[in-house]
Amino acid sequence: MTNDLDAASRTTQPLVRANPVKPVSRRSFLATAAKASAVVAAPLVLPRRVWGANERVALGYVGCKNRGGQNMAAFAKTGQVDHVVACDVDTAVLDEFEQKLAKRKVSGIARVADHRELLDRDDIDAVVVSTPDHWHAIPTIDACRAGKDVYCEKPLTLFPTEGEAMLRAARESGRLVQTGSQQRSGLEWQKARDIVAAGDLGTITAVSVNLPRPNHPGEPSAPSQPPSHLNFDRWLGPAPEVPYRENCVHYNFRFWWDYSGGQMTNFGAHHLDCARWAIGCDDVLPTRSGGTATFHPEGWHEVTETCRLTQFYPNTPVNPDGVTITIGQQVDGISGAVTFVGEKGTLHVNRGKLRVEPEGLLDDSFEKNDAHVRHVQAFVDCVRSRDTPPADIAIGNASANACHLANLVARLGREVELPDGQLVDGRVPGDDEANAILDRAYRDGYSLG
Repeated sequence: MTNDLDAASRTTQPLVRANPVKPVSRRSFLATAAKASAVVAAPLVLPRRVWGANERVALGYVGCKNRGGQNMAAFAKTGQVDHVVACDVDTAVLDEFEQKLAKRKVSGIARVADHRELLDRDDIDAVVVSTPDHWHAIPTIDACRAGKDVYCEKPLTLFPTEGEAMLRAARESGRLVQTGSQQRSGLEWQKARDIVAAGDLGTITAVSVNLPRPNHPGEPSAPSQPPSHLNFDRWLGPAPEVPYRENCVHYNFRFWWDYSGGQMTNFGAHHLDCARWAIGCDDVLPTRSGGTATFHPEGWHEVTETCRLTQFYPNTPVNPDGVTITIGQQVDGISGAVTFVGEKGTLHVNRGKLRVEPEGLLDDSFEKNDAHVRHVQAFVDCVRSRDTPPADIAIGNASANACHLANLVARLGREVELPDGQLVDGRVPGDDEANAILDRAYRDGYSLG
């Protein structure tokens, strides 16, 4: 499975023009860091109806396997939603989803194969998009235009111009879109951000982010006929047409550039996201990215096997001289999830873990929590209040772009520079070779609208 590198030229207008990266004072950063919603302005939106304080939110699910079922379970734990419609291109997956709901004493959910049928309904308040990455953009854009709020899984996009179109659709429609970067709702991650932002470690001199190995299923299976319960053509959607291979669909989408970006956009959309958040760089991209990567010698998958990549962020609130984030995958010296090295000490943070060295320097205790449930609860609350969600689409877009840049360097095998810390029209200015990889053409019949 290969990429279509002859991407058609895009004509979308930039949502945010490139501006020089400006220094941010520590005082200014601390004033905004306490509220993730301060990163972007709250959408000016009139609700379609007046919400009662305890009114339930009606949900439709697009993509019901694996993460779709996990998201449904998390939303169910809030006790404040109704599960109305399930959409998937695989009827066996829909059967499993119904069985999971039945265990929660929920029955009667409607089933559809095309997300547009879900969006035509008037009894849906919000849509939960848990599809493979290459199917994130179209349902999100369509849902916004249909007047539905959206909870869309991370990484928000497959490539940057999708994010521009998604952000435009959300802002023009006044819909709320939250990215499923649930680590931001974890109390250990919030405490780590506060420690770093407050300067309790002193000036931050280095940050490292660790990625797990690519848990691919081995050699791709031979082409065959897809099973009768799967509409494989619809599963491909905007991606190039290729033969069906049994162990290259469903979860295994993650290891092919046509559908995903490997562990970089999987765990990077969590760990790199939180690293950038803590150092105050939510709204900018690295001005310089470099490093090396390796790939499977027999091409069993396309994404990185190992990497050591760097991203330099200048003028950060935690170090005016800039911070380099090193992203490591299966390399010596980088482990755990995220490590912040400061002049006074070092902080290690992972899911359910927070440790400061030297011991006793700071209080590194935190309350145990279910970050996933807290994250979806925040979305439900925002649907009713119309407040900006804690992982707003603008945040998710920038975090995805940081991951895309890292993958870009891995594939090019050279440095990439963004002098202003921004892509322009979803592209790297003046770098045609990079943009041939970074941008994609959709298959005939599919578009961003």
